[in-house]
Amino acid sequence: VQLQASGGGLVQPGGSLRLSCAASGFTFKYPAIGWIRQAPGKEREWVSCISSAHDNTYYADSVKGRFTIPRDNAKNTAYLQMNGLKPEDTAVYYCAANGVPGRYYYDCPIGLEYDYWGQGTQVTVSS
Repeated sequence: VQLQASGGGLVQPGGSLRLSCAASGFTFKYPAIGWIRQAPGKEREWVSCISSAHDNTYYADSVKGRFTIPRDNAKNTAYLQMNGLKPEDTAVYYCAANGVPGRYYYDCPIGLEYDYWGQGTQVTVSS
């Protein structure tokens, strides 16, 4: 199981970025997918997740209304579309997957309880 996050970079406040999470080694349509971030000197913080059944989505209050988390099972990829970026969004962003093969999930972990993690991608919001 491999998860590859990409798309990070430097962006000005108010700008947008789209992170991608490319998956391999498992059937992507089954697990729930989450995004977690870690700012310098801080604990990891859950950001958002999407279920595998009905694509139910959940967001941390700090990003609600600014971020969305679509997934494209045909491309084995999930995304984190980030709009209205703020300096406090600066962090390393990780994608993660949770679940067992062959089972759909109607919810997703709102926290750090994920089975598989990818490497992070740096997002820096600064003028």
